[in-house]
Amino acid sequence: MAPRWIEKVTGSLEDKKRYRQYKARREQLPPSYRTAIEALERYLMYAGAIATGEVLVKMLEDLVDLFEQSAADGTPVSAVVGEDPVEFAETFLANYSEGQWINKERARLTQAIERAEEDEQR
Repeated sequence: MAPRWIEKVTGSLEDKKRYRQYKARREQLPPSYRTAIEALERYLMYAGAIATGEVLVKMLEDLVDLFEQSAADGTPVSAVVGEDPVEFAETFLANYSEGQWINKERARLTQAIERAEEDEQR
């Protein structure tokens, strides 16, 4: 097992392994599903701003699970994502909000305002 300091620098080795497994699973999808999942992945990476590797990998694993099952069932991509792919992506992403960096900033803002209020009361 790698020393913890290596993971502090490089990130979780387990998350990296899971991410490689996700990519291998993604590559096994039929071409139309692969094209769709790659586009969704790109959007989710930009729009989601997921700061936690564990949450990011879980989100991608759930996405590939959905697409693998849809491909196995013969469900068309358009039926998976619906009429509005952006709405689908945003709804999907909402399930993983605990890993978004903005949550850290929201907490930081709240704490700063609380400190400011405490300073005023002194």
